[in-house]
This record gives sequence, structure tokens and C-alpha cells, in this order.
Amino acid sequence: MESKRVTLDDVAKAAGVSRATASRALTGAGSSSAEVRLRVSQVAAALGFTPNHAARALASNRAHAVALMIPEPNTLVLNDQFLGGIINGVSEAFLDTDYQLILVIVRPDEGSGKAWRLLQPSYVDGAIVVSHHHGSRAIGNESVPMVYVGRPGEVDTTLYVDVDNVCSGRLATERLLERGARRIACVAGPEDMTPVADRLWGWHEALRNAGVPLGHFAHVPFTLTGGIDAMRRLLDQDSGIDGVFAQSDLLATGAIEVLHERHQVVGKDVFVVGVDDSELARTTTPHLTSVTNPSSELAARASRMLLRMLEDGLEPADVAPEIVAPELVLRESA
Repeated sequence: MESKRVTLDDVAKAAGVSRATASRALTGAGSSSAEVRLRVSQVAAALGFTPNHAARALASNRAHAVALMIPEPNTLVLNDQFLGGIINGVSEAFLDTDYQLILVIVRPDEGSGKAWRLLQPSYVDGAIVVSHHHGSRAIGNESVPMVYVGRPGEVDTTLYVDVDNVCSGRLATERLLERGARRIACVAGPEDMTPVADRLWGWHEALRNAGVPLGHFAHVPFTLTGGIDAMRRLLDQDSGIDGVFAQSDLLATGAIEVLHERHQVVGKDVFVVGVDDSELARTTTPHLTSVTNPSSELAARASRMLLRMLEDGLEPADVAPEIVAPELVLRESA
């Protein structure tokens, strides 16, 4: 004789809670105490309860899935430690929830049509977007909540978490000035990204406040090759550069490679500061002074923001942006 399937009502009755409380405790949605979550989980395990995900999705009119969207080339996603940290952080944040995480890489050469079709309530309940470029607004969709990692610039939204990137540029440049550098170049990321413009502004502001002329700068992709190309170009423009603010550790690594190539002693002839404070900063020769850009914290904040939208029914007007203060981590390069 076939045994009767254990239902959520059975679990709720055995645990001495309501059906709604049992559902929240098992899915991690909404608010329930650790004690209740533990008791319900133990009862569910003892009874052999298996949730019916398909029925739950139909009943709640939800997909129980969220998208993590990265509009960047595959190679950059695989090699950039900041993006890797975001992917890992968001994955961890949703691990113990009832939501399936879908990673969507939107390559520049394929447009945003596929992404647009995915961002429908029948496929996902919401999305997190990281590394947003101006002009890629088409990946946005008002029918599902969109949380951005990094202020998206031309998108009118409060749903974002970010580092104070103007402060990042200022901190890096002020450190170079403290070390005596006066011909300070900037290896900047892509021109169509708001964090890049903010870091550039902080660099400019620090130089202006110190009465130091604005140095040369170059916009390149956030890649090792980009850092190499930019540094060669900048040194061809001014061979007397004595300070470099690179807007990522990967760009800084490329810049240091070129400085070695040009027989410049980093940390003595030329000082270099990066951004990210990634593991890469501990592997360069010399080790890289860098401004923090905490991918794990940003990922956790963005995930919590999206979960509040999905589970507590918050409207965008109810949510304020969250800004993290950067810190300067000193190492041998500056």
C-alpha cells in the first residue's frame, strides 16, 4: 500500500505553528525566529517532507528564480576577481533561500534581446545587475525588481549598492601625492561606466586641491591587456610620470608590467595605487597599494535589497541606495 505523502499542513501541525509560518521557516522567506526555523526543519526532516516546488510556484504565481546579469565579455567575467567575488557572494546569499540563481552573461556583441526575454515574471522574480554600462538600459525591465551593483547612472532608480567611488579616486591620488608624486596619470576603465567617471572625478579633485596640474589619463577595458596598453600610451605621452592611479587591480598589474619593461622601479621611481584590494594586489611585484571595493559585501547588500523587495513587498520608493565607504590598504607600491 502506497504511503500518504507528507504535506506542509502535516509539518505545521506537528511543529505547532501555522501553515504560513511553516512555509516561511522552510523557504527562508519573510521573518521567523531561528528557534522556529530549526523546529520546523527538524519536524520536516523527521516526517520526510519534500516540498513540491512546481505546485508552490503555481500557487504563488512566482518563478522562484532570480537572475544575476553581467553585461561583459565572457573572458572578462572569468578573469576579473571583482566580478568573481560578486558571483560567489550572490550565490552564497541565495543558497539558503527558495530562489534558484541564474547567471546571465550579456556579451556586447549579442545585444540585450535574450536578456529582455528572460526578465519576465514567468522566468524570474527579480534580478541583480553588475558592471552596468551606459546605453545598456534595455536589460532593465519594470515588470521585475532590478537591483544594481554600482550606481547605474542614466537609470532613474534608488535600487543600487555602491562604493563611494569619488572617495576611492581621491584616497588613491592623495596617497600618491603624499609619496611625493606630482605627475600623476590615471589608467581608467571604460568611459561608459559611472564608477569610472566617479573615480576619475576623485583623482581630478585631489590634484586640484593640491594645486597639482591634471595628468594624462586613458580609458581602456578592465583587463590586463587594457592596463598594459594604457600605460604604454601614457608613458609615450609623458616619460616623467611618477605616480599612477589605476582604477582596478587588474589594470594596475598591467601598468606595473610596463613600468618594469621601461626599467622603472615601482615604489621608488613611480608609485602605483589600484582599486579592489583583491588577491591580485598581494601577488604583484612589489605588492600593490589598493583601495577597497568589497565585492562580497556589495553582493550581500544587493541580495538583501532584492530579497526585501520580493518578500516584504517593498516599493522602489521605500528603498534607499546603500553606499559603502572605501579604505586605503598600504603596500610596497606606494
